[in-house]
Amino acid sequence: MPQPLSGTWTGKIVPPEKILADIKPGTRIFIGTGVAEPRTLIKHLMASDLSNLRDLELIQILSFGDAIPVDERYSYKYRLKTFFAGWIASEAITAGRIDLVPARSSSIPWLFQSGSIDVDAAFIQITPPDEDGYASLGVAVDAARYAMECASLVVGEINEDIPRTHGDTFVHVSEFQYLVQSTEPPIYFQRWPVDDVFDKLAFNVASVIRDGSCIPYSIGPLFEALSKHLAQRHHLGIHSFMITDALMDLIRSGAVTNREKRLFKGKTVVAYAVGSPELMQWLRRNPLIEFQGLDVIANPENIGRNDTFVAIIPARKIDLTGGIALHAGKGNVNPGPGEVQELFAGAALSKGGRTIFALPSRNLKGESNILLSIEDYPNQYTNRESLDMIATEYGVATLRGRTVRERALALIDIAHPDDRGNLVHMAKTINILYRDQIYLTESGHLYPLEISYTHTFKNSVTIRFRPIKPSDEDEMRKLFYRFSDQAVYYRYFSPIKTMPHMKMQEYVNVDYKRTMSIVGIVEESGTERLVAEGRYVRLKDRPGYADVAFITDEKYQGLGIGSYLFRTLFKIARKRGIEGFTADVITDNKPMIKVFEKSGFPIRSVVSFGTYEFTIPFPEEAVSKESKGEDK
Repeated sequence: MPQPLSGTWTGKIVPPEKILADIKPGTRIFIGTGVAEPRTLIKHLMASDLSNLRDLELIQILSFGDAIPVDERYSYKYRLKTFFAGWIASEAITAGRIDLVPARSSSIPWLFQSGSIDVDAAFIQITPPDEDGYASLGVAVDAARYAMECASLVVGEINEDIPRTHGDTFVHVSEFQYLVQSTEPPIYFQRWPVDDVFDKLAFNVASVIRDGSCIPYSIGPLFEALSKHLAQRHHLGIHSFMITDALMDLIRSGAVTNREKRLFKGKTVVAYAVGSPELMQWLRRNPLIEFQGLDVIANPENIGRNDTFVAIIPARKIDLTGGIALHAGKGNVNPGPGEVQELFAGAALSKGGRTIFALPSRNLKGESNILLSIEDYPNQYTNRESLDMIATEYGVATLRGRTVRERALALIDIAHPDDRGNLVHMAKTINILYRDQIYLTESGHLYPLEISYTHTFKNSVTIRFRPIKPSDEDEMRKLFYRFSDQAVYYRYFSPIKTMPHMKMQEYVNVDYKRTMSIVGIVEESGTERLVAEGRYVRLKDRPGYADVAFITDEKYQGLGIGSYLFRTLFKIARKRGIEGFTADVITDNKPMIKVFEKSGFPIRSVVSFGTYEFTIPFPEEAVSKESKGEDK
């Protein structure tokens, strides 16, 4: 039971029945959201048989809790109006029992302030006031302050379990006509379980978030798993709709400093807290966390003032052209189309901003989440022109600047391996892909996801390395056409002038049992560019050996990329039972010869018709180091 409260304002404390007796039929009542829901007032409202409690309109930004039933039993008493078609409201909206107000989050406070949405009364949960009469709105600021300004009756429900927080949260008891002492605990939320799929998905999302990035956070298994994969980052910033237990973990890890932010520098800024009693206790008077209203949090201009803002948005489905179907239905609190538009616009305004949609490759029924079309799915977000990145547990597809055909290939590359063949077939039938498009069914299962490296070379050039994919066809062609005639001759031993689709797609569709190809990718002005490749191919006539070759964009030569690729391929080759490399190198190709000499491996060479024929057996000491993990 709550302890008796004391203070000069205690004369305002009345029983809930007193409040309800003053309510007139047709009254429009704003109710706090989530953990800020005034559960004692709502409990009494639901239980009361007063005849004046008829035809009420309850206004709540998001209906999180179970205090407001949404079934037919209370239809004579009230109708709920909400701004978010998720959590418990979705089915009731579809059935016509709840009214949905489509609106961008940043505009909701203005809707109250302008009178577009009328409010007669506001039921707001607050902390106990201090000796000066100031209470805190606690863990949900959203639009409560604006609703209070518009309402003629403002009631504060004092809950001692709600933490007193920093930011735009303080209200004076003089702003309330009545106060009610809470007898109900807040709504707490358990942490989400994380399976292997979401852990891999979170790993891939984390791979595109650099030191100094600013990110939003939400709830669900993706964000629960994301914290541990970001714990080694430095100087992350948070500008988010909500804070959760998982985000608390990330802040505690030291990865979040907010030092690179321009808005609320040094502070994690949020509108809501959703989580456990541990989170609520941690938030109590925590100077690192700043609570602000939705007009501040969701405003794209404010989001964009933070450099390198990376919007992370869970998705339900995506089609091969880039159409997105967002989550919908009971239990969903992921961003809707309005919030996604604001995150998109904010990331576009942010210097170096990015957007990534994340989804498992398959749903719980084992059906592909990557489709030919999303036209049959609700809650669509069809901003194909601005799509940036898509992630599944099988990788990240970059769509910015790509054609529909290139997008389709990139998305098929991150679909579930068992679904890729069918997606290729369907895409061919409607001419999204070439009719002669090659797809090696087995390669999808053999693709070595575990091979992923990032290395910083001289002049602070950072390159990400991964195995080649079929969707790299166009980037490989671009790399070919950037080569000089001499470079082409060094690599292909003939003056090749063209690299048509048929020839290049054979090159990028790799049988990973026999071949390993590692590509190097840089980010230039927000676009990924393929700048290097190293590959080996097992020799049929020489068991235990593989032929090796490298190519590097001439703009990036001299940085040591070739030597790095040689060491990388050596590590991979050893694990796959290969005992040595062979290579054919034109005698005046000094850079390539230098790569082999710098390896320190024994080299046997024969000169034939102007070409070195190298044999490079792996030395026992290098093999021993590699097996012990000493060769880094």
